[in-house]
Amino acid sequence: MDAAAADSPDERRAAKILRRHARNLRKARAEGFLAGVAAMLRPGDLAVDCGANVGEVTAVLAATGADVVAFEPDPQTFVRLAARFAGRPNVTLVEAAVGTGAGTARLMRADGFDARPGGASVKSTILEGGRQIDVANAVEVRVVDFPDWLARQVAARGEVAFVKMDIEGAELDLLEALEAQGGLARVRCLVAETHERKFRHLRPRYAALKARFAAGPDAARHRLDWI
Repeated sequence: MDAAAADSPDERRAAKILRRHARNLRKARAEGFLAGVAAMLRPGDLAVDCGANVGEVTAVLAATGADVVAFEPDPQTFVRLAARFAGRPNVTLVEAAVGTGAGTARLMRADGFDARPGGASVKSTILEGGRQIDVANAVEVRVVDFPDWLARQVAARGEVAFVKMDIEGAELDLLEALEAQGGLARVRCLVAETHERKFRHLRPRYAALKARFAAGPDAARHRLDWI
């Protein structure tokens, strides 16, 4: 097929359909995997939702009776999250981002955030250099030292049952740090969405991280293909 044919309207429509189909398949696999995780959780287990947004995953985890800790840094989104889980004794909400050290960071929002804050809030990030991010539209947020926090939970409980991580690029530094420190040894299951499409300059690091996880002994338990 020549370049002209590949760039035809029909070819572009077909490519768009294929991309949508691939996204739908990834979403279906993620939902199925989450259902499997929920089936294995029990009261007394600890499940962690990093990048909770409005709490879709938090709700699934909380329904199992497990203890759930949900981290969400965006103050506007956190208001909605807090209202949704008010009165849920097994859900602890933390208004903070997660990172490799404690402090503060600028949470940058997506282009067009003010026009559609509900839909655009999932794209907010503390990592600079991403596509379609309005760096001028940012808010200062607290950052929790997640490796330290996780280690303290493991020390208190013996293990953490589940960690879900969807934190718009900040997962790269965090997963590399946890890997280097052995911080995932007592995490029964982890899933993370990686954002190499959003941060093109980091693609070699993402590829290397995924290769190491896939070849490691915990490849079935710690997966970097969440949605």
